Amino acid sequence: MTTLEDLNSCAPDAFVAALRGIYEHSPWIAQRAAALRPFPTIAALKQALQAVVTGAQEDEKLSLLRAHPELAGKAAIAGELTAESTGEQAASGLDRCSPEEYALLHDLNARYNEKFGFPFILAVKGPTGRGLARAAIIETFARRLKNARAGEMAECLRQVHRIAEIRLNALLGVQLRFGPQVMDWAELLAAISDGEENLTCAYMTAAHRRTADQLAQWMIDAGMNVHIDAVGNVVGRYAAVQPDAKVLMTGSHYDTVRNGGKYDGRLGILLPIALVRHLHQRGERLPYHLEVVGFAEEEGVRFRSTFLGSSAITGRFDPALLDQQDGDGVTMREALAAAGHDAAAIASIARDPASLLGFIEVHIEQGPVLLEHGLPVGVVTAIAGSSRYLVELLGVASHAGTTPMGMRRDAAVAAAEIVLLVERRCSGRGSLVGTVGQLEVPGGSVNVVPGACRLSLDIRAATDEERLAAVDDILTGISAICARRGIDEKLWKLVQADAAPCSPRLMERLGTAIERAGLPRFDLLSGAGHDAMEMAQVTEVAMLFTRCGNGGISHNPLETMTADDAEVAGEVLLDFLRRF
Repeated sequence: MTTLEDLNSCAPDAFVAALRGIYEHSPWIAQRAAALRPFPTIAALKQALQAVVTGAQEDEKLSLLRAHPELAGKAAIAGELTAESTGEQAASGLDRCSPEEYALLHDLNARYNEKFGFPFILAVKGPTGRGLARAAIIETFARRLKNARAGEMAECLRQVHRIAEIRLNALLGVQLRFGPQVMDWAELLAAISDGEENLTCAYMTAAHRRTADQLAQWMIDAGMNVHIDAVGNVVGRYAAVQPDAKVLMTGSHYDTVRNGGKYDGRLGILLPIALVRHLHQRGERLPYHLEVVGFAEEEGVRFRSTFLGSSAITGRFDPALLDQQDGDGVTMREALAAAGHDAAAIASIARDPASLLGFIEVHIEQGPVLLEHGLPVGVVTAIAGSSRYLVELLGVASHAGTTPMGMRRDAAVAAAEIVLLVERRCSGRGSLVGTVGQLEVPGGSVNVVPGACRLSLDIRAATDEERLAAVDDILTGISAICARRGIDEKLWKLVQADAAPCSPRLMERLGTAIERAGLPRFDLLSGAGHDAMEMAQVTEVAMLFTRCGNGGISHNPLETMTADDAEVAGEVLLDFLRRF
């Protein structure tokens, strides 16, 4: 078995020969990487090989892509693939396609090559390294055929690096300790849903309670003392030897958006459970109580109320929310009682800030920054503040054929102007972003001038000053648009969350742990809200982001990550915990 030490110490020619099958028919990558030795870790070796490709000329990158065979193409059928490609395609059953599947893949290959000028490349062993199903491969093929050339070339290069990562793991006998378990657990949780067609886990539904029970069982199996509190948080404590030790908390939320992804929130619960299980198996204790918390609710799907789980722990839970109703008229109080929880006990969940050492949250990035930089993990600097509103516009519904354009009080046209106002005010302003994610003409008809329109506003920025200034300008602009068009407006504030800067001290410790893993430290802002925002009210917080695949898509079934990236995050967090 080849080792990293072997690769670091051998002659350059031997180094190139050892890595011959890692990048398809492209020895120049290993040749250039040989000059960058020694590599402190396998992760550093992977980064160095990737950096060589990133720094290559455009024609060299195209040559690398064109060195890859088509999936189930002529070379595969003729038995002309490399041993590595043969094994990979066989692992996903591409050597066992039906005649219809062969015909479809042949057509996709032809259309793809004609559009892009290089073959479709996909790491068919997938996020776990065990192989994708043929249906998933064909679905991905068809979806990516719609991409623009520059974006697709970048995605193909990322897939090349993923293929190389899997091959390098095999060459060096890498055994992942945490990543595969996290991926398997996430898959099992994804099968517990409010609906049969997708993953939806809303607060205090049957699926939500089953998910909590499953998390509790995995925590128990890992060696933790576990309870589910009155708001539905699943709390596992890995106790220190000293009973009076302070508490370091980690975790994230286990509820999801409608039709959501498998890793949003849940990665930050499952990864720490895997680490605690590892510590427990070794008989290793930490000099503090480590608590892993699966926060019951963060997304606000059922009752339009976010951070229910973490706000209970910070002592900021608003009792008025208990009378909030869902779409079926069920109050939160009733939903809690039906699940066996005592709403009156929620106040007792609050922690004493003096007992806490800090809060660390691991989370999938939910964006493309790490992906585009080719990095598995990054340190979050701050969590953007958020202002959310619902806006209702009331004009006059009238006949589309008989109402002159200049005499209309068209609510939809006012809404369109507001959408453009938001885009104009929030563009090119640093971290500031603005979104109208919901837009509705209730009861609209093709031949009626819209008399009403509803829309949402979501304004975020790294600083509260920047965000609030934009909110003021947008709300003033909405009033001016409505006044000019004869539209009445109503406004409801849904969320106002202040920006939460991360602790420089904890950021530094996370960054140092990343560097000890042989990776460059990379800092980035979180544009999404997280439970760490609420926890920042009572203790220092830090966040470790993990790379999100498929272009950074999240809150979507296409949300994905790899077992290797989960492994890196686990090693970094374990190092952080041991040295804290």
